[in-house]
Amino acid sequence: MRIVLLYVLIEAAALIALGSWIGLGPTLLVLLAGSVLGLLLARREGMRAAQALATAVQRGRLAHAEATDGLLVALGGVLLFLPGLVTDVLGLALVFPPTRALARRRLVNAAERAAPDLRTARIRQGVTIVEGETVPGPDFGRPSRPAVHGGPVIDGEVVEPGERRG
Repeated sequence: MRIVLLYVLIEAAALIALGSWIGLGPTLLVLLAGSVLGLLLARREGMRAAQALATAVQRGRLAHAEATDGLLVALGGVLLFLPGLVTDVLGLALVFPPTRALARRRLVNAAERAAPDLRTARIRQGVTIVEGETVPGPDFGRPSRPAVHGGPVIDGEVVEPGERRG
């Protein structure tokens, strides 16, 4: 209930400030133009996001950016649908591609901080992962080589899926 009251107070203050600055008629035109422009832009960007998501899925890529874009466009559309100047500005910011990219970056970074496995999944996208472990111990009769990052190096071979080891 408090958030609704806060929303109403912020929107009323913004409308009063804009109305006192440019007048009632132009304020109503700004609200109407922002909503119409925003909803048209949301429709176009929503279709683009859906097509990009479908393309990424067809190609077998991790589609985190496309899915996040779709989510942000949908949220922007909801904000544009709500009455008010502040929600229109926030909605336009989420629908407009350059500002949406900034919001996406912040959202992805926050999600990766909350769940570090998300970052690992994004980094590993499109590469073959060989699960294994490094084992400290004797050098098994071979001279040790320094690793690129200073850790131990384990010699081995990569076996592609479907390939037989002999």
